[in-house]
Amino acid sequence: MDTNLNLKSYLIIGMMLFALFFGAGNLIFPAQLGQYAGTEVGIAILGFLVTGVGLPLLGILALGFSKSNDLRDLSSRVHPLYGLIFTSLLYLTIGPFFALPRTGAVAYEIGIAPFVAESSGTAALLIFSIIFFAIALVLSLNPLEIVNKIGKFLSPAILVTLAVLLMAAVFMPMGAIGIPQDNYRDSPFLTGFLEGYNTMDALASLVFGIIVIASIHKLGVKSAKGVLEATLKSGVIAAALLAIAYTGIAYLGAASTGTLGYLDTGGPVLSGAAAHYFGTFGTLLLAVIITLACLTTAVGLIVANAGFFNKLMPMINYKIYVVIFSVFSLIVANAGLANIIAFSIPVLLFLYPLAIVLIMLAFLSPLFRHRRFVYASAIIVTFFIAIIDGMKALTTSINAENPGWLQAITDFYAAVLPLYNEGLGWLMPALATIVITGFIARFSSGKGTVSA
Repeated sequence: MDTNLNLKSYLIIGMMLFALFFGAGNLIFPAQLGQYAGTEVGIAILGFLVTGVGLPLLGILALGFSKSNDLRDLSSRVHPLYGLIFTSLLYLTIGPFFALPRTGAVAYEIGIAPFVAESSGTAALLIFSIIFFAIALVLSLNPLEIVNKIGKFLSPAILVTLAVLLMAAVFMPMGAIGIPQDNYRDSPFLTGFLEGYNTMDALASLVFGIIVIASIHKLGVKSAKGVLEATLKSGVIAAALLAIAYTGIAYLGAASTGTLGYLDTGGPVLSGAAAHYFGTFGTLLLAVIITLACLTTAVGLIVANAGFFNKLMPMINYKIYVVIFSVFSLIVANAGLANIIAFSIPVLLFLYPLAIVLIMLAFLSPLFRHRRFVYASAIIVTFFIAIIDGMKALTTSINAENPGWLQAITDFYAAVLPLYNEGLGWLMPALATIVITGFIARFSSGKGTVSA
């Protein structure tokens, strides 16, 4: 029998979900979206909220609905080897490849760069990142309760600071909102949708969602239905807070271009706005809070990655993993925030479709009797489209032309796949595959049912 949760319990879980998804790095993406979306910021932020808020919530719900022990358990429904590779790639993506070095780069962009001459930026980033990741390394070797306590303090501190900044932006706008730039002119919703990938929260929800589910279990909710209900009700609270925060930051970015100009990343938008409204004190306060928040996020990501790979390959000591991931992230962070974001896009365009299809399959699984070949068929079809999208984005990131074979495939996809030029060419083929193979699975007998 499940414990009946009260409003306070839902608020606690909702704030946990909010803290899980709203890292300090997430501040920068809606700010940049606002700058480039201009007068289309309203439509663009709706697309951003779908992938930046909706998908992460669905990811956690999918884990609970499927009764999976973790992401590897869920993705192994495709095939055990796929489960291992896909889970490892997700950990590395939200770990040392991109999200982890991004914590150091964001902390530098918002906390240090405003006080450093542009000519000294490279040296200052190196010095700061060495200190930042050295502290993160030490804390990760012996995770202390103080990290959790600082984290609990920082969430409300960020919210209060952000609320003051956004209120200033609403009642005293920096300037008029400019015209849409780049893809925001023609496809603001879909461009915002793809920008939401940068938060990496849908990927993180598949990795860390089990923590939220375990917390719900501790409150006395054990049944799958009860867990789903508690997650959904709490998720509405988290989603509302996230939507308000993202929308406000996007508006701030949209109104900032007349004063700050168009910037490469969202970090200088926030620090510039803080300086505009509150001077040096505001910039310093934002710098301290964001730097500490990025540090606690970095510790969490290092611990999670080191723990996962130590469990996967126990012959290597946990502390060695901590050192490897910290040093690797230090090196990547010195590529700069703009480069980290640019090179993460090809990987996200590859991984996100696979994650979205896996989430869909988790919810639809009872309809096709949990048959493995439905999982495998849908993922294979998605893979062959998403991998091309990732390769195409990579050539763009390095300012290179597509090889002839790659261009031939992209031209073919563009000609036959709906929404391909909008970055969603995988969607209709994946849905069609699920329907066709699901119909076969529903009305045929045979082996290959996965546990559920």
